[in-house]
Amino acid sequence: MNADINQQTYDPPKDPALGTGDAIRKAASDTVSGGVDIRARIHDVTLLALKSRRFDRHGIREVVQAVTGGVALGAEESRTDLRNSLAEAFRGMDEALMRSAVAGRSALRQLVATGRDLSDNEIKQALANMKRLEDDFLSTAANAASAAGAKVRPELERLLETARSNGTETGRTAASTVTELAQRFSVASLDVALAGMEVAAEVGPRFAMVAGGILSGIADALTQPRKDSSPR
Repeated sequence: MNADINQQTYDPPKDPALGTGDAIRKAASDTVSGGVDIRARIHDVTLLALKSRRFDRHGIREVVQAVTGGVALGAEESRTDLRNSLAEAFRGMDEALMRSAVAGRSALRQLVATGRDLSDNEIKQALANMKRLEDDFLSTAANAASAAGAKVRPELERLLETARSNGTETGRTAASTVTELAQRFSVASLDVALAGMEVAAEVGPRFAMVAGGILSGIADALTQPRKDSSPR
């Protein structure tokens, strides 16, 4: 998973205009039906769509719902190998969401390093959202898959079952982040600490702002010309 490698195979979107669910679905559908660089393009569509939303569960689920719906529609229209196209699209989405987990980890580290005083509740809320990231991803994708056509739905559901069994890059990154930061913030037993806590759709404003800024920086890098490809 390397954005630089992805960018070598095609020109990433210059003006994503992915502010609405319809625009996201169309971009994902066009990518899969086109059958070219599906993994890299779905990665970028997902990441650029996440950039345009608040860094919270609602924004992430909205993007996953739209991307999965678009992937299903594009697969219905595609003449390429269905199973491979769906697998590549899923990997691209997983890699983009994994970057959101990295952004969340970096945000918490940054807030602590700069001396920002995070309340216990803000810390627990951020960790709770990270802990739920993979489940939100897969359950939302499954919801979108249930609306897919008869040609695509069985393959998409099989792919999601495998992801639940084997795990995702998003889940592995989120889990390692939760473990690391729970120790750093001295949350002795995270499961106990979060047991009675409702996982809200929104996180603390400081965390959302910093994490969103980090994710935006990653997404913006996709649209910049590569200036480091020639010797200096």
